Amino acid sequence: MALRAGAVISACLLAACEPGGGSGIASGPVTGQPIDPRQPIPVALLAPGGSGSADLEWLSRSLKNAARMAAADAQGATIDLRIYDSGTSAEQAVAQANAAVNDGAKIILGPLFAESANAVGNAVSARNINVLSFSNNAEIAGGNVFILGNSFANIADRLVGYGVSQGKRNLYVVAEDDIAGQLGGRAIETAIARNGARLAGRSNHSVSVSGIDAVAPQVVAAARSGRVDAVFMTGNNQAALPYLAEKLTSAGVDPQATPFMGLTRWDEPATRLRMPQLQNGWFAIPDQSLRGQFQARYRAAHGEAPHELASLAYDGIAAIASLARAGKRDALQSSGLTQRTGFAGVGGVFRFRPDGTAERGLAVATIRGGQVVVLDPAPSGFRGFGF
Repeated sequence: MALRAGAVISACLLAACEPGGGSGIASGPVTGQPIDPRQPIPVALLAPGGSGSADLEWLSRSLKNAARMAAADAQGATIDLRIYDSGTSAEQAVAQANAAVNDGAKIILGPLFAESANAVGNAVSARNINVLSFSNNAEIAGGNVFILGNSFANIADRLVGYGVSQGKRNLYVVAEDDIAGQLGGRAIETAIARNGARLAGRSNHSVSVSGIDAVAPQVVAAARSGRVDAVFMTGNNQAALPYLAEKLTSAGVDPQATPFMGLTRWDEPATRLRMPQLQNGWFAIPDQSLRGQFQARYRAAHGEAPHELASLAYDGIAAIASLARAGKRDALQSSGLTQRTGFAGVGGVFRFRPDGTAERGLAVATIRGGQVVVLDPAPSGFRGFGF
């Protein structure tokens, strides 16, 4: 039977579909509008409002509220925030983006979905407008499109790098055969090569009980061979991940000896914390102290919890404001946005790469006794790191 995904905005949907010193390092032509940082900066936010979906309306509301919070926090810079509902279609997103630029916007924050962000980037490219999308799909990044979302490549690189530091160099990849799973699998293989590890094998499975049942013996045999140090799962589907982990552990694979790595959050939803098959698995999370502060502020101001992606809107506004506060005329241009030192975000430090993707400082965590335990904390800065 098929395994059903949850009703929240998932990695699958997004995938398929204070500055310090240091100069900007964007390669190629500089994109974006120069500004007078002493004047109000017109920023357009494209949020997925008007869809009729309760989850998307909550997300849209969260993005808008978080952007307003960041604009209010922008002491030393003035953000002229204009908000547009772009729904879920690329056509509506393009129409709203064009309206925003006609209204004087000099940069666009959003939209959410990859297809819409790509279309918006193409639509406003001739007008030299940069787009900071909420997507995590690295396939659309580049040119005048930057992604704020936490990409599979960034997560995979963090986990593989940590694994290598712990002597886990031989990694077996288990990927779902949907779009997000295949993008994730490719990101893991790239991270393996980049960190000097070894691809010990790979299995692809359909998002179904029968699909997992078919590949589980292959993975078990590999894990027991002595030639695999860890098993890295894309695990995009909420039901598939626990079922796969259960099949492996029940067959005798010990996650303490052969750790399971996950490309998605294993602590969400919270019911996963009590699942014995997910104990001791490794996954990446933002700085929880910083994120907790933001969530508490948001809840106090708006009477509800923010959507997990709300922080992306805050980060986008905060990055622009910090560059303007520092007097950067290129605050909205690729040369400014790609400064090496990056920015202080809601979930930790982040920076834009010249290819339009975001590098985010993440912690490596596990689950022990039903609690999240941080194995390696998120970095506080990018000193010593290079593009």
